[in-house]
Amino acid sequence: MQHGVTDLGPSLRKVRTARGLTLEEAARDTRIRSEFLDAIENEDYERLLGDVHVRGCLRTYASYLRLSPDRVVDVYTENRPEPLLTKTPPPAQPEPIMGMGIPRRRDDHRLFVMVAATLLVLAAAFGVLSARQPAPTPADLPSAAPPLDTGSARPITVAVLAEDPVDITIASDGSAEEPFSLEAGEGRTFEADRTITLRLSEGGTAQISVNGTDYGVVGREGRPWQRTFEYQPASPSS
Repeated sequence: MQHGVTDLGPSLRKVRTARGLTLEEAARDTRIRSEFLDAIENEDYERLLGDVHVRGCLRTYASYLRLSPDRVVDVYTENRPEPLLTKTPPPAQPEPIMGMGIPRRRDDHRLFVMVAATLLVLAAAFGVLSARQPAPTPADLPSAAPPLDTGSARPITVAVLAEDPVDITIASDGSAEEPFSLEAGEGRTFEADRTITLRLSEGGTAQISVNGTDYGVVGREGRPWQRTFEYQPASPSS
């Protein structure tokens, strides 16, 4: 498993506990599964469904905790684990001179990122990034789906990350359509048991990820985009 070294996850946990919120309460209010929030707070990002899903969850969680979503995502981006694209060994590097060179620079980068994450907690504590109220009002957050049973996993998870302002409509498991508006850089996740229909007011405005499969930026500019995703249970092996 790949874990981060930014101290971002523990910093978010400290802000949550300082507000007197349990992980289950945060999961209920944000509509993000408790196991996903736990993975974020432990920086175990492989437990989430790809980079688009991670960014969407981080933005939603940061907004819920009254932190700056941009700053939180920037800290994640600075030090997110990168998958290995090739097994070809890197070109040989000259030997560093004693007391100088590459190892020191890497240590300085880690120190900088850890300090940045720590500043998030301090800023929240002193009211720079957070509101003075002890906990955000759940009613301020749009509802992406009916309340989840956080102890059970739902088969379909759709993550949307807006690149431009876009209006979206979600209908899950035959329920009535629910409208949402996303600003550029804002992310949302939606879940369903059987089917979920996603409609964008205009294509070319958002990245879509379904159960960890990244579809990239979908649709064409100037045209609405819609797709229905269905849960396909695995067929028994013969």
